[in-house]
Amino acid sequence: MTKVITLTIVCFAILSCTSEVKKAEVQTSEKEKVIKTYSPPVFGLSEANKLIELPLHCVTTEYPNKLGQTIGGPSDLQEPSALHPIFYGCFDWHSAVHGYWSMVTLLKTFPEMERASEAKAILQENFTQDKVAKELVYFKKNINKSYERTYGWAWLLKLQQELNTWQDPDAQQIAANLQPLTDLIVARYKEFLPKLVYPIRVGEHTNTAFGLTFAYDYAKQANEKELLDLIEKRAREFYIKDAGCPMLWEPSGYDFLSPCLEEIDIMRRILPTTEFKTWLDDFMPQLEDEGYQLAVGRVDDRTDGKLVHLDGLNFSRAWVFYGLAKQYPSYKHLINIANEHVAYSYPNLVGDSYEGGHWLGSFAIYALKSLNDN
Repeated sequence: MTKVITLTIVCFAILSCTSEVKKAEVQTSEKEKVIKTYSPPVFGLSEANKLIELPLHCVTTEYPNKLGQTIGGPSDLQEPSALHPIFYGCFDWHSAVHGYWSMVTLLKTFPEMERASEAKAILQENFTQDKVAKELVYFKKNINKSYERTYGWAWLLKLQQELNTWQDPDAQQIAANLQPLTDLIVARYKEFLPKLVYPIRVGEHTNTAFGLTFAYDYAKQANEKELLDLIEKRAREFYIKDAGCPMLWEPSGYDFLSPCLEEIDIMRRILPTTEFKTWLDDFMPQLEDEGYQLAVGRVDDRTDGKLVHLDGLNFSRAWVFYGLAKQYPSYKHLINIANEHVAYSYPNLVGDSYEGGHWLGSFAIYALKSLNDN
């Protein structure tokens, strides 16, 4: 009987050790996943020469085109270039806007690009006072008060910001020409934000946090204090009590923005350090964990205009993580996750179908810029 008991104890001990070994193997495997590192994406002249091809191709490509307009009468049925003499390319108005933003950003950063003179000539030809005036006519119609709210608005302000900070005489003239349309968009923000009772928390164009973030950056650069104060006020009212953002619910199938992360992007701008850290600890405490992982958004068909949105999500997640880690070094481990997201989508960018190529370049450039800006 004693031998049986002893044998049982020995077997139990062996099983326990085996279980512990397996558990240790699982833990080791998890650690191996965490310590896998991804190199930062390269953003040099060679990459710029490739990336500039995307806006150069699309900003003057009128068709296919998704106008997204409200028809007020027969006279509204005109070709895109008649309705929008500047922003008629790249499939839709907002993509044309950030196509030009890409062009300006690349020209500022890499003036020695092979096709720099061609890009600059397009800017000078299209951003005239007359063409801006015609864009204004469209926006001033009563039926178009909500046109491109707030995604296109946000990118227009980002374009103006990039022009304002480009130390080039021609750029300063272009910036001055565009300013009346920008002023109208600023006025639209001031009119709309006080009436927005609840923030829009989707992963596509109308996401409120994204629209506030780009508008905030412009307002800060341009010293638009009234807009700056309004954005800070509304962002606090919308998001200060948020906690436990359900990141496991993301992404949705058509997302190109992360509702959780875009909220972080605006709150890190408006909240003082101590208050932001306290808020973030409640909002997404898992980000503090150096072993935190976030799977990339997978794309199975890049010829599908909606499914390819997930490449945009990878870039926008990356720019949020880069920005957060640079402002708060305790989150520097998130840079590796950002690098992984860029590494998944970046190689597919140049040579992609027009469904993604007409807009994804801007998202990639903004992510790369977020990593490399001081």
